[in-house]
Amino acid sequence: MRLKDKVAIVTGSGTGIGQAIAELFAQEGAKVMVAEIDGASGKNVADGIRKAGGTARFQRTDVSKEAEVKAMVEATVAEFGAINVLVNNAAAFVFGKVEEIKDADWQRVFGVNVIGQSYCVRSVLPHMRRAGGGAIVNLASVSSFIAQPAFVPYNASKGAVLQLTRCLAMDLAPDKIRVNAICPGAIKTSATDRHIDFMGWDREKSYREFGESALLKRMGTPREIANGALFLASDESSYVTGAHLVIDGGATID
Repeated sequence: MRLKDKVAIVTGSGTGIGQAIAELFAQEGAKVMVAEIDGASGKNVADGIRKAGGTARFQRTDVSKEAEVKAMVEATVAEFGAINVLVNNAAAFVFGKVEEIKDADWQRVFGVNVIGQSYCVRSVLPHMRRAGGGAIVNLASVSSFIAQPAFVPYNASKGAVLQLTRCLAMDLAPDKIRVNAICPGAIKTSATDRHIDFMGWDREKSYREFGESALLKRMGTPREIANGALFLASDESSYVTGAHLVIDGGATID
């Protein structure tokens, strides 16, 4: 019960890493707002948490739209009375070379991955300050600091997330609000599958190759990323801020 009596918002929590985080946080005692753009998957996750004995509510949210973010935050406070933890997990997966990317692609990937995170932080700040502090966990990526072929828009946005995290940690420390990031490597999710399909690769072959790129010789699981988020959201990381936790099986060690 490492998050007992805490209220947590997890964006993009209808599938994959976000779903794993929302479910683990609920198991650890948090009241969870499942903020997800897809109505069916978000509702299913919240329903599943409640059926398992946890506490959760779903609110359809497009984090790139500030009005929807504000409405979700207000709904969280109305339902649970406070906000202690924010996990900025929602992401747009836009890939390609610079000459292939249209203006709308740039606007979408930064609108969700960077500006969307800032909207969420800005909206929760008054409530975290009122609570005497809080924890914010931003989902970055190993793509934040390595170059990859035809990954220009995604990697640029995730690099920005690391700098957003550091700057927020500095600005919000006086409010006792800790801000950290997680940098996942190759994790087996539907988003990974979409990237494989975008590149025209064979899925099973790609899984093997992604696994071989890690020292541990396998891909990671959403639950393994959720475990990192739990550490950064809980009081176990009370002296950690402005950091990024790499969870990639050793793929980027060199």
